[in-house]
Amino acid sequence: MHFEHVALNVPDPKAMAQWYVDHCGMRVIRSVEGPPYMRFLCDATGRVIFELYANAKAPIPDYAAQDPLVLHAAFAVEDMTATKARLLAAGASEVSDEKLGDGTRLVMLRDPWGVSLQLAQRGIPLGG
Repeated sequence: MHFEHVALNVPDPKAMAQWYVDHCGMRVIRSVEGPPYMRFLCDATGRVIFELYANAKAPIPDYAAQDPLVLHAAFAVEDMTATKARLLAAGASEVSDEKLGDGTRLVMLRDPWGVSLQLAQRGIPLGG
């Protein structure tokens, strides 16, 4: 068994997917033009997949009201200052910016739809 994807029910999957393509280096690998307007996005490695859809069978959470520690999508970045500035200019909003004792810097943002987005520049890399 291996991880396939994580999915979010959102109000405008088409626009949200385009924002992640334009500003987070993701690409659409599959889409459905009719309801529920699914968009499957993958990251630059091709191994992480994120699904966005608008399905009326379930409520769309109030992502902006949730603490970012409840749910967030995290992206590893090399140039934190430039990436943070670019995303803020693209409509993201800042929640926090903290430096940890091991040299890690974590910036928490919200995308234009209120979904929490973390930028991580690790002092000690995660995983292999």
